[in-house]
Formats: sequence, structure tokens, C-alpha cells
Amino acid sequence: MIFWLIVLAVVAGLAWIRLAPSDPAVWNVDPMVTADQDLASGVRRRIDGGAPVMQALDRIILATPRTELLAGSVEEGRMTYITRTKWMGFPDYTTVQLSDDHLELYARQRFGMADMGVNKARVEGWLSQLEAAPES
Repeated sequence: MIFWLIVLAVVAGLAWIRLAPSDPAVWNVDPMVTADQDLASGVRRRIDGGAPVMQALDRIILATPRTELLAGSVEEGRMTYITRTKWMGFPDYTTVQLSDDHLELYARQRFGMADMGVNKARVEGWLSQLEAAPES
């Protein structure tokens, strides 16, 4: 009986991770990037570029597997994306905001205490693709 209660608790926890609502009011917020930071739960980056760079980055991010736009648009100057892990479906949130002549990126996890560098690797991959992309 205890075994089945444990199994039920694990299944319920996994279902919550997959199905928990993502409120744009909570996640699509000002990234408040003052400098590049590597955090236990994510990463903050600041890069040069205006709206054309933001549009190019938007295309790169949306081409990432298991990634979708939660809220915002290039026209609004702020977008937040959800990227889910392959096997467990853990959500990570990335907010990109246009601020004067630069972009602010804030990628962070929702569940747990440390993301083990996943958000940093993802953001650095996006930025590498952005640097390699031909100017539009």
C-alpha cells in the first residue's frame, strides 16, 4: 500500500511539473540586467543590438526544440519563452527585453534550486548562433 502511495505522489509531482500554469504576469517581467551574471538558477546577459537583433534572436529561440512563446512580442519590446527539458518537461523561462540600444536576457528555472548550467549553455548557444547569423 505504501508503495502505491509513493508511486501516486511521484506521478502527481510529475503531472504538476508538466501541467502547472505559467502566468505571464509572473514570468514576463523586466529582466533587470545590470551586468552579465551566472546564477545558480539561471543566467543574465546583456548584448548590443536593437529591434533587428531582437527579431533575429526571436527566430533562433523559437527554432529551439520544446520552446514556445509565453508572452510578448518584438513590437512590445519584451518576450518570454518557455523551454521544457526533454524527458521530464521541467520548464525554464527566458525573458528578452529591448532596452535602449541593447538587449537584456534573463533565463531561469522554475522548479529546483540549481539548473546545473542548462540555462547558461542554452543562452550561450543562442548568442553564438546570433553572432554567426548573416546581418539582415
